[in-house]
Amino acid sequence: MRDDKKRLLKRGLQIIVSCGVALAIIAAFVFVTQGRDIPVLDPHGTIADQQKTLILITVALGVFVVIPVFVLLFAILWKYRASNTKAKYEPELEGNKGLEVLWWGIPCLIILALAVITYISTHALDPYKALESDKTPIKVQVISTKWNWVFVYPDFNTATVNYMNIPDNTPINLELTSDAPMNSFWVPALAGQVYTMNGMATKLHFMADKVGSYNGSTANISGEAYADLRFKVNAMSDTDFYAWAEKAKSSTNVLNDETYAELSALSERQPETTYALKTEDLFNDVIMKYMHSGGTSH
Repeated sequence: MRDDKKRLLKRGLQIIVSCGVALAIIAAFVFVTQGRDIPVLDPHGTIADQQKTLILITVALGVFVVIPVFVLLFAILWKYRASNTKAKYEPELEGNKGLEVLWWGIPCLIILALAVITYISTHALDPYKALESDKTPIKVQVISTKWNWVFVYPDFNTATVNYMNIPDNTPINLELTSDAPMNSFWVPALAGQVYTMNGMATKLHFMADKVGSYNGSTANISGEAYADLRFKVNAMSDTDFYAWAEKAKSSTNVLNDETYAELSALSERQPETTYALKTEDLFNDVIMKYMHSGGTSH
């Protein structure tokens, strides 16, 4: 009898410790995230908002399975503990078709639901898919160098380094390439990430739904100091954007083939800089450079 009490006490302590650890993990998560900006869960763009909804739906479906599993785990451990002599021995439940359908059928239905959601969202959130709007899209060409992000506005004869200005509620059509090892462009509050690769161009479409400044960065470990490959995306009113674009054309900083070569060869992150664009087709020139060299990174 004394041994039974010891086992009961030990199992009770195990349950209490397990619950304590779970609560500690939850408390630590709440403490770390409280008051912090989590852009993925606080979207300010058409695409990012749909991605947030997709994340929440996926998590909810997962929780629908995970919570019952853990509840049943502790319930079964408690009911069928060695010291519970009142627990009914039911070996005939093994292979019970009804129970097998229950605990295999529900997960299969959830996987099927996730498959349908994935299929629909993959096409709906295709980064190559242009956004519908009554406003004229803004074209921006993005070049990732070893240490900096270069944004070219071919229709405005303007370029910037490590920041991008855009009008709000206007589709932004990005073309992206790399003048360095493969990288990944990501602005979590506005859109998902897309890779930049030398010798080819990728695309991304997004739209900011309100004025604000949003953090962008690389989502790929691309080499030394990759964490410094950050940039800002500043969404502003139409009036402010076009006024900025007109002023930027007259910048004393000139981006031509020679100054771009110097910029791409730098081994440090540059401050935010605005350039007057004085080269005709910089983006395609960067792509063709690797086409001629067989696509090898330098």
